[in-house]
Amino acid sequence: MTKDRVLFVCVHNSARSQMAAAFLNQLAGERYEAESAGLEPGVLNPLVVDAMKLINIDISRNKTQSVFDVYKSNRLFAYVVTVCDEASGERCPIFPGVTKRMHWSFPDPSKLQGSHEEKLKQAVVIRDQIKSRIEEWLRELAHPTKE
Repeated sequence: MTKDRVLFVCVHNSARSQMAAAFLNQLAGERYEAESAGLEPGVLNPLVVDAMKLINIDISRNKTQSVFDVYKSNRLFAYVVTVCDEASGERCPIFPGVTKRMHWSFPDPSKLQGSHEEKLKQAVVIRDQIKSRIEEWLRELAHPTKE
């Protein structure tokens, strides 16, 4: 059985898209193959690495990549999901063959304020929001509503 490919995109590919891809691969890796990319790839956010480690998901070896490099590779995706703010999401290229493009806005962990512990607590909230949205989406896919 061929897996549907899903690309999660955010600005730096350092946090939100990395978490979303990790969750989809963990929760539904038998049906979906998820990867992530960024509009302006940076370095993996250590706060997010720590937040994911708290639930035994290790993304510390993940690499960041440019959405434009992914686009140029001519890989096809069944879904492209932007997980940044709306304005940034609109900068994402239109992928050939994409059957569905979606936008899920989550706060940017790189903009969190406070001590390390306070920022980690906030990153955990964002992490849990992303996981909940992935779970909700998987339920929607399993039981589509008729329009």
